[in-house]
Amino acid sequence: MSIETEVRRSSGTLLDEDRFTDVLGFIASRAELHDRTGEFPHEAFARLHEIGAQALTVPTRYGGLGASVADAVEVIERVGAADPSVGLILQWNYTNHLALQRDDSPWPAELKEAVFRTAVSDGALINGLAVERDLGSLSRGGIPATTAELQDDGSWVITGEKAYGTGISGLRWITVTASTTEENPRVATFLLDNDTPGWTVLPTWDHLGLRGSDTQSVLFEGTRVPGSRLVDIRDPRDGTAKLRGAGRQALPLLLAANYNGVSIATRDWLVRYLHTRVPTALGASLATVPRFHDRVGEIEASLQTSRALLRQAVEALDDGDTSLPGLAKHVATTTAIRITESALDLTGNPGLSRSNPLERHHRNAMVGRVHFPQSDFVLAALGRAALDAGASA
Repeated sequence: MSIETEVRRSSGTLLDEDRFTDVLGFIASRAELHDRTGEFPHEAFARLHEIGAQALTVPTRYGGLGASVADAVEVIERVGAADPSVGLILQWNYTNHLALQRDDSPWPAELKEAVFRTAVSDGALINGLAVERDLGSLSRGGIPATTAELQDDGSWVITGEKAYGTGISGLRWITVTASTTEENPRVATFLLDNDTPGWTVLPTWDHLGLRGSDTQSVLFEGTRVPGSRLVDIRDPRDGTAKLRGAGRQALPLLLAANYNGVSIATRDWLVRYLHTRVPTALGASLATVPRFHDRVGEIEASLQTSRALLRQAVEALDDGDTSLPGLAKHVATTTAIRITESALDLTGNPGLSRSNPLERHHRNAMVGRVHFPQSDFVLAALGRAALDAGASA
């Protein structure tokens, strides 16, 4: 029943299918362990590096596979089915790599090259720290309380606390967004190595799901960063959302892929369960009962609709249409929640037992609500567009 979608074989873009399948099996076998411990999945990323997965979206001139957004979506959907915590960390890596390749990226060439080449040679991961607990997401507006003070030697000193640093224990590269201490503060972004002194990981991640994503808080206590590591600085009146949003149109697509993976894993487990569950009173497997045919059919219809919309959104983005990615993310996350809830309804107590993965799939699906763009943001935009269109009709 499992849908094994191959990574698209476009120019120079390929993960070896057999090796990728083996790695996915390894990741899935350890998903429950990382859910229980909340530890960063180091072994998973070591295996992914062996097949070049971290460098999938690195341009070929740096030694990467030069993959497109569409390729990345196919990979993340399958990784998400194995373990969406691994998928979440990996999709942030791809999101950052894709953003760096855009013409509007402000990054200095030498910093881009360092990020790209270490992804190829070492499987180095990158993610950013922009969110603060009091501020929330920069995408919603606001100025960071974390500060960056310019020193006489041209370096900067960063002070403050950031929240939700996904994959922090396994990152090689970290971008940090802060407000300058100038009379008229600007919003600046810096690139740090993981061995930069003066920052500490705070073990705050204790969420319902995606527990292996290692999404901790980080405290900066006078962290000194060379001036050469400043990658962007701008007037906040230009819109802090632009600071995070430029070049990140791939983000909702990759998030959608990760949560489609949760739906796929749920569907696959449910089908196996219905085939193997043989109640004494029935004398046959639950898979023979017509009521289950209808319900599994509803799950399959929802899943295939979400997957189809995601691929339509990828094609639309290739054509310059940015209206569908947010909708694809909304549909994928709400579909994952609905599918896992339906599976729980069908299985009863066994579905709620930690001896089965379904309750973990459900918890993981629930986390999809918090990623930007959140459903209220997407639906409000759709509503305004529909009302505006109706007013002018």
